[in-house]
Amino acid sequence: MAKLVLAIDDDKYVHHIIEESLAGFCKIIHAKDGDEGLRLTNKYNPDIILLDIEMPGMSGYDVCKAIKHSESTQDIPVMFLSSKIELSDRVKGYSVGASDYITKPFNAEELIARIKVLYEYRQQCAKLKLDIAKANKTAEIAMTESGDMGRIMRYVGQSYHVNNFQSLSEHFFTFFAPLNLDVVVVFWYQGTGVFYSQQSGVCPLEQELLEQHRQAQRFVDIGSSTIINYPKVSLLIKNMPVDNDALYGRYKDLFPHILEVTNEKVITMERSESSYEQAAQISTALQDIVKQLTTQNIEQNKSTKIFIEQL
Repeated sequence: MAKLVLAIDDDKYVHHIIEESLAGFCKIIHAKDGDEGLRLTNKYNPDIILLDIEMPGMSGYDVCKAIKHSESTQDIPVMFLSSKIELSDRVKGYSVGASDYITKPFNAEELIARIKVLYEYRQQCAKLKLDIAKANKTAEIAMTESGDMGRIMRYVGQSYHVNNFQSLSEHFFTFFAPLNLDVVVVFWYQGTGVFYSQQSGVCPLEQELLEQHRQAQRFVDIGSSTIINYPKVSLLIKNMPVDNDALYGRYKDLFPHILEVTNEKVITMERSESSYEQAAQISTALQDIVKQLTTQNIEQNKSTKIFIEQL
């Protein structure tokens, strides 16, 4: 579990609550403002950072930006602690690099559960980074074969016989790997979101943003990130080149093609699952009918035997 948690907050009472909530669960170090928080972050490299937003001097947003801009600390998950409850505040937190957002007041069980999720998220990110070299090699091969539309056609062929989301996501990410984009995809399957990430884990705040914007317009820009929505699939591009009009326009024209294909694939998988369920129900019903007929046949044979004996 998480070994070291850094709490950055100007409120002594909040530090006391955190200390009591996490006692016996992990080691905690405290910082009273953003400057001290950055110093302790660079010194100890904690597993998780709990960060207040409104503080004297540097705000929590500024501290988070500084953490994410440093190569040595950018992988540390940051959870904002705030009394702000609006979605816009969560979006702003995500845009500066936060992985989760919890509102004050909070209880010990919720805080511990979220820290567990973030620690597993960091472990997952570390594991996935080991696979990037392999993914890049596959991407280089794909780039030498053909252009964008050729790779879309190859994706159509690869995904045609796929019957599970793990394999579908692997083919999906193969398309994006040559573009040097960090993406998250969610398949909306039977009312539930199935999340996958290409270069890092899917943090809780990313899941929440995708769920919150599922019914929004087709393209949603959040800082340097973009969400593209289809009924059965949504794509989060973490590093969309929004400042490059030509490249941004190219991607907005290109990505709907692969998302349309993926959307139809999810629909097909749902229909197949429904067909399997109907077949199973019919099979069960037929078995029940056979049992009933067998029982009736036995009873009829008994009655016939008794009648013959009486004759």
